[in-house]
Amino acid sequence: MTLRILDLAEADLLRGFRFYQRMSSGVGWYFLDCLSGEIESLHLYAGVHRRYLGYFRMLSRRFPYAVYYRTTGDEVQVWRVLDCRRDPQWIRQQLKRA
Repeated sequence: MTLRILDLAEADLLRGFRFYQRMSSGVGWYFLDCLSGEIESLHLYAGVHRRYLGYFRMLSRRFPYAVYYRTTGDEVQVWRVLDCRRDPQWIRQQLKRA
């Protein structure tokens, strides 16, 4: 199974990195390491997560983030990586915009 991280998801990861890096030096890198590992796990576990607005939603174990992805054939497409602390209406708008 191939894994493709779309531009919007990469931008989300960068925003998360910057936020945590401002909080404390090095935490941004830890954020990226954790989320990257969880995204890589989709090679094995894609499709087992609950659906939300047409996407599969995988919740991060260490950070309050959710990875929204779709599967097409043998490809997993990561569409968004969003902060779960945001307003649910904002999250819905981001997913509809994607």
